[in-house]
Amino acid sequence: MKSSKNISLNRRILSSSASVVISLSLVLFVVGLLGLVLINAQRVSNYVKENIGFTIMLKEGVNEMEIMKFQKILDAASFAKNSTFISKEQATKDLQRDLGEDFVSFLGYSPLLASIDVKLNAAYANTDSLGVIKTELTKNTAVHDIFYQENLIDKLNSNVNRLSFFLLSFCLLLFVIAFALINNTIRLSVYSKRFLIRTMRLVGATNRFIQKPFLVKGIYQGIYSSIFAIFMLIGAIQMIQSETASMLNITDLKIIGLIFILIFISGFLLSWLSTFFAVRKFIKQNESELYN
Repeated sequence: MKSSKNISLNRRILSSSASVVISLSLVLFVVGLLGLVLINAQRVSNYVKENIGFTIMLKEGVNEMEIMKFQKILDAASFAKNSTFISKEQATKDLQRDLGEDFVSFLGYSPLLASIDVKLNAAYANTDSLGVIKTELTKNTAVHDIFYQENLIDKLNSNVNRLSFFLLSFCLLLFVIAFALINNTIRLSVYSKRFLIRTMRLVGATNRFIQKPFLVKGIYQGIYSSIFAIFMLIGAIQMIQSETASMLNITDLKIIGLIFILIFISGFLLSWLSTFFAVRKFIKQNESELYN
């Protein structure tokens, strides 16, 4: 009978510890993912901004040498990430493919002009910079006109700022919720041992002596949880690496190391602090409060 009771008690202890470790691991895993996104927030913002640009329509009759010279000037400019020349023939073929009909045969000629598509560096992806760039480029004799979507750029910048603020707010909110969740889980674990804590108090044990085994256990739980969360994060990185390599810098060992350190410290602190406050609460309880 005594042996079966000991086995049942050991199972409860293991179950309680496992629930704490699993809960904390999942929370740390989500915090790690958000941390990875936040650290790469500027990179994601730049990736989105650098996928917009403007189109330079070239005048009819501009020779190839002038176009090559002008494109080299564009590629060397600080505002340009890259440029792509589209000839009149290529533009005509692309439009015919999109429309699904031969408009050249109907009109007798192609009204399209050769053009250069320019992708911007992120710092210049705003309407003010584009206005200055347009003014300067239209001075070139090869330029017929310059087009860009002003409303799209304004909306893009506004949405990027909102997204960054939302991610930061969500990460902070999640961290607060995580602390509350882990604190409650650990408090329930300590609650099951409140009578043991009371007995130790009655025989004259000091607060430090009572807290020590709980804190040591909390430290181990935090370490195990951090290790499990790190392995889950490594698995997640391997899964999303091919799809997000151009957006998220998930191959930089410094960034990955920083995230792992953040997870480890968070797991250690969350578990240790929650255990410390939970044990201290039950140490201060009187006998009548133990049954509430």
